[in-house]
Amino acid sequence: MRPPPLVTVTGLTRYFPVTRGVIFRRDAGMVRAVDGIGFSVARGQTLGLVGESGCGKTTTGRLLTRLDQPTSGHIVYEERDITRLGQGKMRPLRREIQMIFQDPYSSLNPRHTVGAIVGAPFRLQRIRTAQPVKRQVQELLELVGLNPEHYNRYPHEFSGGQRQRIGIARTLALRPKLIIADEPVSALDVSIQAQVLNLLEDLQRELGLTYVVIAHDLAVVRHISDQVAVMYLGKLVEVAGSEELYRQPRHPYTVALLSAVPVPEPARGGPAGPRSRRQRILLTGDIPSPLNPPPGCRFQSRCWKARDVCRTADPPLAELAPGHSVACHFPEPGGISPGPGGVLPP
Repeated sequence: MRPPPLVTVTGLTRYFPVTRGVIFRRDAGMVRAVDGIGFSVARGQTLGLVGESGCGKTTTGRLLTRLDQPTSGHIVYEERDITRLGQGKMRPLRREIQMIFQDPYSSLNPRHTVGAIVGAPFRLQRIRTAQPVKRQVQELLELVGLNPEHYNRYPHEFSGGQRQRIGIARTLALRPKLIIADEPVSALDVSIQAQVLNLLEDLQRELGLTYVVIAHDLAVVRHISDQVAVMYLGKLVEVAGSEELYRQPRHPYTVALLSAVPVPEPARGGPAGPRSRRQRILLTGDIPSPLNPPPGCRFQSRCWKARDVCRTADPPLAELAPGHSVACHFPEPGGISPGPGGVLPP
């Protein structure tokens, strides 16, 4: 049985106005960065939000943390609607909702020591601790696998993976319940990525954390996520359990993304058997502009299954199987089946 949701999102949108002209400025339209998405994240579990760059993933993360104001929709956290809360009422909730940023190099102030960076949340939230703040910070550094004696060092003295651990320690300072991890390993070497992901999993088990992990690489979120939501041009196109989505993707866009995931030793295969016949799907066609998206399905200009109905009717996100929802008029029956040669026609 799935745990109750910690956060539920319904009809969430974020539009950015675009103006033209220098002297006589006029509205040129709206960029629909996030356009009516909805999902829920169960307490103690992980939702992986994946998609290409520019699809609206980071904007969604900023909306969940209320670092940005939604245009419409609702964000319900622990049965409380926080969509329109002012800064004063959001301040106590910021202890429970934290964010891990993408770039460990720019997210840490180079002029501050590690102790000042990790201890900043205690000072900003005016929290009185039973132990001295220095001792609390040293315990957090030890929790994320760093030497507590590095308290007085500066960020430039650490590697990229260590800097990301410092950022994670800062995030954990106030013992949050929900953490939005925005591309937490994309700026790190491949050899370090697994270490940071394993650390996040260990912290989740130890502290009972709930994650929303944002990534553009499906391989990154495969093992850490309980549920995966695939996003394309501001909309969710497929939502399913992690194992179900990787075993049986139903939306053509998800199928194309999975075809790009490298397969180690493809001739030998894995639990699913030999996979050497998988063909890389080359998407052709133009990517629509978020300023002026086409009518109907937004993936229709790049989809090999597009028909007339795809160009006129926007498919709703409908549940095709328990826990597996797809927004497509012609979903895949299951598995990766791009067609002859594995290359999409123009």
